Amino acid sequence: MIQRLQTVFLAVATLLNLSAYFTPIYDKAMADPQQWIGYGLAISLLIPMAINILAIFLYENRKNQMSWVKRSGLMQVIALGFCAGVMLSMGGIGTYLWDEALGTGLVLLGLIFQILALRNIRKDEELVRSMDRIR
Repeated sequence: MIQRLQTVFLAVATLLNLSAYFTPIYDKAMADPQQWIGYGLAISLLIPMAINILAIFLYENRKNQMSWVKRSGLMQVIALGFCAGVMLSMGGIGTYLWDEALGTGLVLLGLIFQILALRNIRKDEELVRSMDRIR
């Protein structure tokens, strides 16, 4: 389980989502007068973290693991949309918004690590299929 590369990628994606809670973009989203933006960002970061942890333990059923990682990626895209919305509501990316851009970058890196995990799960599935054909 731990020795597989996709497990590491999913764990790193989870840690990146967790670290996004401690960035200024999250603080700005929670301070927004329309509270649904802050709660939407918080939930859309929490759901992929939970799904990634679940997907780590689904290593025996790769097809099921792939479907859960895809669902997690969809929620990660929604979280990225919330981050981009908060950034644009503050006036875009300027010289004084680098801290907020860092939070958005962490969410984007989480999505990239989920894509890498999905790619490695597919490689494992193809390897198992080719071994079954050889037998």
